[in-house]
Amino acid sequence: MTQMTQNWIVRLLAVVLVLWMPLAAAAETRWAVIISGASGGEKYAEQMRDWRDGLRMALVDRYGFKAEDVRLLVDETATGDRASAENVRKIFTEIKKAGTKDDFVLVVLLGHGTYDGDVAKFNLVGPDLTARDWTDMMAGVQGRLAVVNTTEASFPFLESLTAKGRVVITATDSAAQKYATVFPEYFVKAMSEASTDLDKNGRTSIFEVFVAASAAVKQHYEQKGQLATERAVLDDNGDGKGREASVDGPDGGVARLSYLDAEITAETATPELAALTKRRRTLEMQAEEHKQLKGVMPDTEWNAQFEKLMLELAQVSAEIRKKS
Repeated sequence: MTQMTQNWIVRLLAVVLVLWMPLAAAAETRWAVIISGASGGEKYAEQMRDWRDGLRMALVDRYGFKAEDVRLLVDETATGDRASAENVRKIFTEIKKAGTKDDFVLVVLLGHGTYDGDVAKFNLVGPDLTARDWTDMMAGVQGRLAVVNTTEASFPFLESLTAKGRVVITATDSAAQKYATVFPEYFVKAMSEASTDLDKNGRTSIFEVFVAASAAVKQHYEQKGQLATERAVLDDNGDGKGREASVDGPDGGVARLSYLDAEITAETATPELAALTKRRRTLEMQAEEHKQLKGVMPDTEWNAQFEKLMLELAQVSAEIRKKS
């Protein structure tokens, strides 16, 4: 092999390495889908405009979502892509095609919902989509999915959308709660405020937003001296029951690990660190899933498997700290 050939190969390998490394260390894609449905009147149209604008600003400015990955559909009074059934389906078709299993997808429904005793719907511009329609559309979405329905009579969406590892939040814990909700106002506010980082770890999870918004809703009714007509619930273990923020329950483990902001840059700076960070996230999710088996499988077996998970998690975390 001539010296010229050797030099050419070295240069080629260098170019390949430069091109490959950013791809190997590339972070997850974080998608956000904000559906601002039929307004139901001028008063609600103004509210919904403020909510969706505040939500989009928080996602891009605070949590670092790429603007092009935040999809927004609006009501009939606004300028932009309409919140129609056709446009909703187009967005989810695109995400299914472009998304990967490492992605995070946040879906927020703003507006109004109905329940006729049999079928729950989210009101769109034109024909509405039922809870079952939304469930079918989301089937096949890769990655971690969090769905927040902020409307009245939204609980049937939790019952329909529930899936193991999927975070589902509804503004109500019963289909009978049919009054307009204040939850979206406080949800958007919690998304925007640094104080929502309740555990002070420098990151904000969807669980922390849920807790902060729920507390604000409770305070809202107490200050007005009114009985609360809504109680938000969260489900992420697939049982379709959900829990309130102030009540202990099996749900919440996945939501606590579903962060809105990106991985810390130092922990994804190289392909090796990115792989370790990904492994840590997988182990954390496996640990949360394993907790659901407490009391279901024999204690000795449960303890042995949990200890194995915790040991590997500690080792991976130590490697990340050493290499960061």
